Amino acid sequence: MPETRETAPDPGPVLSVVVHGPNVQDHLTGLLESLAARPLPDTEVIVAAVGDWARETAERHGPALQVLALPDGTGDAAARAAGAARAGGRWLHFVHAKDGLPAGAPRLVAERAAELPGTVDVLLLDHVHSTWRASALPSRDGPLLARAGGADLALDDQPRLLRLAPLLGTRVLRAGFWRRHGELFATDDEPFAAYAALLLAGRVACLPHPAYEDRRLRPESLPPVAPEQHHALIDRYERLLGLTRDRPAAHAVLYDVMVRDCLRVFVRAGMPPTTAREFFRRASLAALRRRPEDYRRPAGLEGIRRALLEEDAYTGYRALQAANRARRAVRTAVRSGRRQAGARLRDLEYRRALGRPVDPRLAVFSAYWDRGVACNPAAIAAKLAELAPHIHPVWVVTAGNAALLPPGTDHVVPGTGRYREVLARAAYLVNNVNFPNGVVKRPDAVHVQTHHGTPLKRMGLDQMPYPAAARGLDFRALLERVDKWDYSVSANSHTTRMWQRAYPSRYVSLDHGYPRNDVYYTAGAGEVRAVRERLGIPPGHRAVLYAPTHRDYEAGFTPRLDLAALADRLGEKTILLVRAHYFYDGGLSPLTGLRRTGRIVDVSAYDPVEELCLAADALVTDYSSIMFDYANLDRPIVIHADDWETYRTTRGVYFDLMTGAPGPVARTQEELTEILATEAWRDGAAATARAAFRRRFCEYDDGRAAERVVRRVFLGQDEATLPPVLPLERRTPAPRPEEVM
Repeated sequence: MPETRETAPDPGPVLSVVVHGPNVQDHLTGLLESLAARPLPDTEVIVAAVGDWARETAERHGPALQVLALPDGTGDAAARAAGAARAGGRWLHFVHAKDGLPAGAPRLVAERAAELPGTVDVLLLDHVHSTWRASALPSRDGPLLARAGGADLALDDQPRLLRLAPLLGTRVLRAGFWRRHGELFATDDEPFAAYAALLLAGRVACLPHPAYEDRRLRPESLPPVAPEQHHALIDRYERLLGLTRDRPAAHAVLYDVMVRDCLRVFVRAGMPPTTAREFFRRASLAALRRRPEDYRRPAGLEGIRRALLEEDAYTGYRALQAANRARRAVRTAVRSGRRQAGARLRDLEYRRALGRPVDPRLAVFSAYWDRGVACNPAAIAAKLAELAPHIHPVWVVTAGNAALLPPGTDHVVPGTGRYREVLARAAYLVNNVNFPNGVVKRPDAVHVQTHHGTPLKRMGLDQMPYPAAARGLDFRALLERVDKWDYSVSANSHTTRMWQRAYPSRYVSLDHGYPRNDVYYTAGAGEVRAVRERLGIPPGHRAVLYAPTHRDYEAGFTPRLDLAALADRLGEKTILLVRAHYFYDGGLSPLTGLRRTGRIVDVSAYDPVEELCLAADALVTDYSSIMFDYANLDRPIVIHADDWETYRTTRGVYFDLMTGAPGPVARTQEELTEILATEAWRDGAAATARAAFRRRFCEYDDGRAAERVVRRVFLGQDEATLPPVLPLERRTPAPRPEEVM
């Protein structure tokens, strides 16, 4: 039985919280913020940060955290070891970057650890777990920990503790104990380390209170599991059972855990037949080799399963599964009746088209729910015609918008026979929103999600806590659509991180910039002058583009400004270009009485919006993503945020716009008028705020984003051969209107 030699207290802090690993789906940010916000005198925080963003996130919190920067690709074991080597605490609590700590957990753990005698090697914690659907769900470990009581004990007296979830974060380890057994803990297999901690400990103590949050990532957002990783599960238990030699009680419990785990993985992991057969064979050998003396199988169906495993009866086990599935299928068919039968007959024409080969020269484009040629897909299609003219683009457009297409645009209308044909056979599908649920992701077709903005407001799964934003959304269906993406286009690292968090899946992020923003660097004086003439903006006049976003808590578009009064105050030399959000088609009646003034122009139906930005001397918006695009022009931006608190509370946001705005912030119409009527809209403070905003959010936009996307996706070029992103200081935006008139 393992023994512990420590009896005297060590110097230094009681507890070292060792945060380790990369910033997976941006969960590290919140974890570090919570730790930095509540520093404790007897607790230190060591951040073994993997990758640049993890390091930068940690360093922002200053002296509250000790940062140990590790290169990309550093494994969990190496990161833990590096953090532990830096730690000075008597106890080590390893917290993975994807996980969390409930409020008050470090204090609770430090206080419990401080009172433990030197004979205790491991403090066991209860935990909660979170998924993409729910947060802070109770674990099954609580009753086990409660029954173990408050006194320290030997594992052989309570072997049922081996049934605790194998999370290293729920084992707080005495530092000396960790160092003595470093070789066994030096593994990226966290469950092995968690079990080994229990088996090696001389004595353990329990804290039956949730002090750790296990965040379970969507399997679809993680790399596929290789066959050898499944086999490693069996090897793990074989090694662990080797540590229970001459410990019959612990051996019996761990053996039972092994068999249950192997059968669960065999049934649920979705292994290919060859891999599954080999896994079953190896599990059968382990079950026979490690079976305890006097072992008795459980009764009922579970006993039958175990007997089939021990006999290596792969075919028999599959037959048992098939029989169970057949019984469930009959029950389901009876309940669903005609609905089930009808589902099998739907979309026969589309299915027939799916049986034909993919056309490598066919690309389908769509934007804004089939509204027309616009946004990032339009910029990609234009560059595709230049660099890969052998690929034929077809646009999906509603019947009502088809007449507005540029002459010669090949298109299909949803619901038609050719629509189903091109969707089934296209080698490339490009959209700035998702294609319908029924579109099948063929293995040899490439889906490109371009998105249509940089996120300030919460998106995807992050909308779940906000009822106004989540109303009517089917998040499971959303994730099924996300799982079809091969590529996700991003304009900046903030966006990349938020998409990984809001849309977790296996797609590749194309950190190439937004193609629609290329025009802000390629347009010249002639283009700026021409669009102002089309809009009727006389020379010497200031054009202010007012582009508010929609509110989830409002049914229609109501200008939040008295536009007539604003125009009067700003004078005859200022023209307001007013663009309502595209969600409000047909709801622009508040503007109809203002259009005839000449100084208020309704440009809600004007496309493309990029031309409006080129024409405008300044932008006034609230929370619209247009601010991120317009910032590329390095022209003044003013934020009108009269309902910021309501918007932030009902929709949710990713950062505080009030402290990170691209220019002056007005909370009332009076403040906005004062800013626009004076030099505040373009003074030194405004320029400083805009410069910081551009550094953060115009990271990849340099005029060649569409080229990078086309070369990477359609021409198959390696990322290293693509045109590099030009540094911000070397970019030249389109000239300002006053420079060309």
